Amino acid sequence: MGSIFTLIRLAIYMLKQNKLRRLALKYDKEGNIAERDRVVNSIVPVWAKYCFELTKSTVEVHGLEKLPQDRAVVFIGNHQGNMDIPLLFGFLGKPMTFVAKAELGKVPLLSDWMKLLQCTFIERKSPRKSIQAIHDAAEGVKKGYSQVIFPEGTRSKGFAHHEFKAGSFKLAFMSEAPIVPVTIDGTWRIFEEKGKIVKGNHVKLTVHDPIETKGLSRDQQAEIPAMVEKIVCEHLPAPRPALPAK
Repeated sequence: MGSIFTLIRLAIYMLKQNKLRRLALKYDKEGNIAERDRVVNSIVPVWAKYCFELTKSTVEVHGLEKLPQDRAVVFIGNHQGNMDIPLLFGFLGKPMTFVAKAELGKVPLLSDWMKLLQCTFIERKSPRKSIQAIHDAAEGVKKGYSQVIFPEGTRSKGFAHHEFKAGSFKLAFMSEAPIVPVTIDGTWRIFEEKGKIVKGNHVKLTVHDPIETKGLSRDQQAEIPAMVEKIVCEHLPAPRPALPAK
């Protein structure tokens, strides 16, 4: 019952932002990008922090001083749970967007906000469209929109992290933006641990030193995925035991 009540409160909160959503859509249609982004970036971080307020979760952040402030970056981190995106949007203090499943682009209200955020929708079953999506996202970075990538491809849910897929790093190499590794610790306890919202958890977010990608040779690029995986995951506690095979 608690999970349903929390989701209802979150839905009501989003409905209350309809006036600003329509205003942002108006600016977008007019091509007034600066005002569109101003409206969106005033709402999304507040929404993201509200997600943690609703779940009575506390957040501890380290390393914010390492973030480049004068250019877009590509955040690359581990993926523990559904609260990872709100965590990054709410507590990094830097406007950003992300590559999302195409299905999310069809969800009422949510799809509008994601499009206004300049999210790129990817159809994983279509290699051609997937490649085009990465190109589109890289162009977005060049225009100043920082990106979030979870190279595991799926949530670890507190179990051992999955291998960081090298293909996920292409966006950073194509845009020549700095990679900023981030370690997420504890979001899985909010929902994934019990399969329902559990309140009163503590989450830790660690920002690591940026890694420049401009001018790297192919051999140097090939070393980056393993390097970033080590940086991100060596700061994680021991994973919970794997589920027994059925």
